Amino acid sequence: MKAGQKTATAILFVVAITVAIAAAWTMIVMPAGAQTHAGAAAAAADPELLRWAFISAALAAGLSTLAAGYAVAVVGSAAVGTLAEKPELLGRVLILVGLAEGIAIYGLIVAILILNRT
Repeated sequence: MKAGQKTATAILFVVAITVAIAAAWTMIVMPAGAQTHAGAAAAAADPELLRWAFISAALAAGLSTLAAGYAVAVVGSAAVGTLAEKPELLGRVLILVGLAEGIAIYGLIVAILILNRT
């Protein structure tokens, strides 16, 4: 697989994970925020809502972590190759690896927000 194909695959994978997180956000958090306080108390006791909230939180955290791992693998291998040729690019390469790791943090934040609403 060529480098351009790997990059395109990584981008598509990250976009798919972002869509999954947005879908989980829309299914769980948005309807819970639109309820009144009396309706929210009744809905919080609903085991079906809790089940979907836990599933959505687990998917948001788990899939974003998998996407971050894949992104770090692709970016990290390219970073090692770059540093072998030009060691003075260390700062720029670290920023790119950090951005790839940020995907997992975003998924964790969404999972916490989903669980906070239930």
